[in-house]
Formats: sequence, structure tokens, C-alpha cells
Amino acid sequence: MVDGAVLALEALLRFEQPADAVLSAYFRERKQLGGRERAFIAETVYTVLRRRRLLGKLAPQATARQLVLAALTRIDCRSQRQLGAAISAADGQWLETLRGQPEPQLSFAEQTDLPDWLVERLLRQTSAEEVLAMAHSFNQAAPLDLRVNTLKAKREEVLASFAAEGIVAEACRYSPVGIRLKSKPALQRHPLFLGGSVEVQDEGSQLLGFLLAPKRGELVVDFCAGAGGKTLLLGALMRSSGRLYAFDVADKRLAKMKPRLARAGLSNVHPVRLTGENDSHVKRLAGKIDRVLVDAPCSGLGTLRRNPDLKWRQTPAAIEELQRKQAAILASAARLVKPGGRLVYATCSILREENEDVVDAFLATHAQFSRLSAETLLAEQGINIACGADMHLSPLAHATDAFFAVALQRSVQATSEQ
Repeated sequence: MVDGAVLALEALLRFEQPADAVLSAYFRERKQLGGRERAFIAETVYTVLRRRRLLGKLAPQATARQLVLAALTRIDCRSQRQLGAAISAADGQWLETLRGQPEPQLSFAEQTDLPDWLVERLLRQTSAEEVLAMAHSFNQAAPLDLRVNTLKAKREEVLASFAAEGIVAEACRYSPVGIRLKSKPALQRHPLFLGGSVEVQDEGSQLLGFLLAPKRGELVVDFCAGAGGKTLLLGALMRSSGRLYAFDVADKRLAKMKPRLARAGLSNVHPVRLTGENDSHVKRLAGKIDRVLVDAPCSGLGTLRRNPDLKWRQTPAAIEELQRKQAAILASAARLVKPGGRLVYATCSILREENEDVVDAFLATHAQFSRLSAETLLAEQGINIACGADMHLSPLAHATDAFFAVALQRSVQATSEQ
């Protein structure tokens, strides 16, 4: 299994594709690997990606094999005896040398295991203590959260079914339709998944749907629908009534949504490929939509527990480009909202540039929109969470991925488009 982790890490360290895509391709080519082997390989290479700066300090110029061995022994605390025949005599000698080295002196950025540029930006937003605590929380493995499709099942029924199978699970703390598993079973072959009763979705992501709070019979738009995770939740909240448009610019992502819609039993979703922010569909629906969700394309830095490669793949230049794209998307989506309607802007980023700065700039030129309190909106639905007027979720405070979201309401008084 060590050899397998080394091969996978060599592919990952090229940073040519997202880590999950690289691992998926790696496992597809090695169908003989069992669940235990796959879990070991995934967990080991993700540990290397999470703690890359520390490992680099411990073992400068280390090969992929040495990084794997260092991660297993210095971070996962496995002994050479536990690794057994997986390591050679040369490996053992190298580990003995590593063990004999003094603890390295780490800079603040090295302590966080984040790139220097990202640490600098975070320190502009909050204290060093909070940055360090946040970084450490991102270096933990994320739990597996599910969302119960209330069109097909109740949470209590799903929990009882899991319990009968010996799968340890509990209700999520905040989401009324969320379930958190203690292990990571092969869900894609599970009857509850195949039958559309559950979907994999982080609890924080689920709360975005409740912040938008679509109602039966309404016209709703998921403006950046992707493969449809949040679309499925919105459709269930609408009880498959009304009309829910799933907009995206990528045919490939929308195509992935279609089997999920069928499995979920949703009939009110209408996938639409946009050519851009000024697509004719946007113009035709301008001022007619009750609720619009903008889950904007972003750096994804709030998902580092699940996607640790992102901190090494993102760049300051990419953040600036994303910020321009986010501003254009938000302005376009806002045109859809009817007087009195709600607009939710959200990212899974931890950077002000992608979050408050984008919303503040939008409100400076769109006086017909005003902020609503996320805490109040969620409390009205029985979700009591300390997340701020603008919703800030984090693994440290809420045990979710880090999300930012702002709920905006368009005034009922007629105003000219800006």
C-alpha cells in the first residue's frame, strides 16, 4: 500500500488536475484495490498535501516516497514495525536519520501549512491566533455528511436504517435534513443512495438552501448550478412544485445533474446552459424570479479539509480574476430578482476579496438591494446557529466546511435597473 500511495502522490504533486480527479483516475486504473487499500492511499497522500510545508522542513528535497514515509511516521505516528515489509532497508535507514533530527524551527506560515501569500491575506482579516487555529482545523479530515431527500424519506427513517446495518450515524447539529456518518461506507452502492433518499452534501452547503428558503409554487433560479447538489435541495424544499431553473455555462456539469434529478424524483427543475452573464434567458426572466441563489465560482479555500491541494494550486492572480467574475455574475443574477424577492450570494472561500468586498461593491451600485440577517432567517426555520448577520461558517466554529453567504432583498418599490 505504501508503493501505491507513492505512485498516487507522484501524480498529485504535478498539480495538473484537482486531487480528487487524480485519485479517481488512479483508482479506476486499479480496480483490484479494495476499500481498505483505497482508504489508506487517499488518507496518506492527503496528509502529505495538508502538511506539505512541515514535511518539506523536516525533509528538504525529499522524494515522493520519502514524503509518504515521513507523513506515516511523523504525522500519523506509525512505527517502522507497523509498516513492516512495506519499507526497505534503505527506507529504514532514512527514517532513522529523520528520527534523529531536531525539531525544525518553523516560521508562522510554515506552522499553518499554508502558502505565504495566503497567510498574508488572512492576517489582514483577523489575528494571528485565529489564523493558526483556522489553519489547524483545515488540516483535519472532514466528516462525511449526507442530506436526506425529504421527498422520499424522513431523517429518522434513514438513521434507523443505518443503525440496523451497523452504520454509525447521527443527526447534523444544524441542518434539519442532515446526517453525519462516523465512517465512510461505499455509499454509491447503497440502496438509500441509489433510490434517491440521500445525497452526499456538507452540512454547511445544506444551510445555504435554507438561507434562500424557496417556497412551493415560486420561480427560483440556481444561477451557478454546477452538477446540482444545491439544486436538488432547493427542489426538495419546494416540494417539486413551482419552477426551478438550474443555470450553468458548462454542458458537462448540467449533464451530470440529469441522473441525479431522476434519482431524486424532482420534476420542477429545468437545466439551462447559459452562454454568459448576459444570456437571453437572463434577459427574458429579468425581474420575474422570487429567489436567486448565486453559489459563485471561487477559490474553494473553505474546503481545504476535503481539497488540500487547492492551497497549492491557487494563486493571487487567480483570486483577482475570480473576484472580477464574481462581481459580473452577481450583477447579472440580481437582474432576475423581482421586487420583494431574495438574492443569496455565497462562496466556499475564506477571503474577504471574494466575499464581503464583492457584496459591498455590488450594494454600492445597487441601492434597491439591502442586507438581511442570516441568523434571523435561519432562526425563523428553527435553525439556531451563531453565524453572524452575513453567514460565516467554519470547521473550527461549526464543524462544517467554511462558507460565506449574504442574503439580500430587493425593495418592493420600483427602481430603474442599474
